[in-house]
Amino acid sequence: MFKKILIANRGEIACRVAATARRLGVKTVAVYSDADAHAKHVMACDEAVHVGASAPKESYLQWQRIIDAAKATGAEAIHPGYGFLSENEDFAKACADAGLVFIGPPASAIQAMGLKAESKRLMEAAQVPLVPGYHGADQNPELLQREADRIGYPVLI
Repeated sequence: MFKKILIANRGEIACRVAATARRLGVKTVAVYSDADAHAKHVMACDEAVHVGASAPKESYLQWQRIIDAAKATGAEAIHPGYGFLSENEDFAKACADAGLVFIGPPASAIQAMGLKAESKRLMEAAQVPLVPGYHGADQNPELLQREADRIGYPVLI
């Protein structure tokens, strides 16, 4: 169990992560932009670090500032919430490189799931039920016609 985590998000998701962490006895660090200095998620955490201007690209998407904030506050892990950096494989790798735990899937899974064709192949290999479809690379019109007949109409192309 971690002693302290940084929550790299804002709003309701950050509040929920903070509440859960508190129930588990884990200290929390919020990050905030100029616009969010007095936001509920900032007040819900034990500590808060300013990471930039109001625009997300100047604050919540500045992953090096977020990693620096985690290290400066002694956080052992970063919870990305959803959106922003939660699906950024470079951020997940940077957390690991900085000696921080990324509370989420490994960078390799983020990368694989970000590529629709690769994620379908992984799910097929794991025998996860999928919507019927053709997932091959061959785009020959006759083959595509046979596949459409096999799948059944209507089809989405």
